Amino acid sequence: MLSKRMREVGPIKEVVATCTARAAEKLRAPGSVRKKMRVSVRTMFNPDEAKYANGVVIELPYPTIDTRLMTNAATQAVDHIFRPGYRYSKAGVMLLDLRQPGEYTSDLFAVTQPQTSDQLMLVMDSINSRWGRITLGTATVLSTPEWAMRCDLMSQSYTTRVDQLWIARAH
Repeated sequence: MLSKRMREVGPIKEVVATCTARAAEKLRAPGSVRKKMRVSVRTMFNPDEAKYANGVVIELPYPTIDTRLMTNAATQAVDHIFRPGYRYSKAGVMLLDLRQPGEYTSDLFAVTQPQTSDQLMLVMDSINSRWGRITLGTATVLSTPEWAMRCDLMSQSYTTRVDQLWIARAH
């Protein structure tokens, strides 16, 4: 969910690029590759406004872990499903057809991911794990986007964060 509803394609592409980069980073850890992804957008289901929802499944040229290839494909997909005149409230990416490297069978002449992409993604992940998630990424992923989720009214995470546990003191 976006913090505010958007009418322009640029910010929606930023949302999709950010979701794609984060999903790619999470799935590189267990060593998964993917060949398909689904990009979707939708408006709120408000009876007073026009409604629209659409999505597209993208087939990547080869099984990949490369954030750059995935982000480029996802942001291009937004151009196909975006319709002007609507106030969008959600945009997202779903990675499909996840497998381990070597599980995909292709013909002898099929294009495969260059080894330099694997190395680059490993370097990018190590820099981001050491210096923070948004230290290094693609240009379409902003460090402080205007559409980011507002956390000022978020509930405490008593069950998942030790630093937010209540402290009982005797008087």
